[in-house]
Amino acid sequence: DRAAGFYYPPTVITGLTNDSRTAREEIFGPVETVLGFDTEEEALRIANDSPYGLAGMLFTQNLDRAHRMAARWKAGTVWINTFFERDLRLPFGGEGASGLGREGGQYSRDFFTEPRAVTLRLRG
Repeated sequence: DRAAGFYYPPTVITGLTNDSRTAREEIFGPVETVLGFDTEEEALRIANDSPYGLAGMLFTQNLDRAHRMAARWKAGTVWINTFFERDLRLPFGGEGASGLGREGGQYSRDFFTEPRAVTLRLRG
């Protein structure tokens, strides 16, 4: 029974600016703030104007645009024409306030271990 528990319906928020609280904070739920833009530069400015940078999604039929945007997007993962497809051998982690370091594949060993140097003199 939804009335007896915690339920928030899927919600799309429009008509705000990138300064709005719903655009600035990570919301873990079925809530999306949609901001319009006219140029690639404006889209990148909006996307990169955040303390967070875990992942981003770009939907385009233009392969050149996909490469341009992905190269300049401040995010640990950029999905192009897809969402949450992951090869566990590839690095995963965010930029800025969305994470520290990378995990996945060889990156997991470095992320989840702490190297130590031990020096021992056996003779005088």
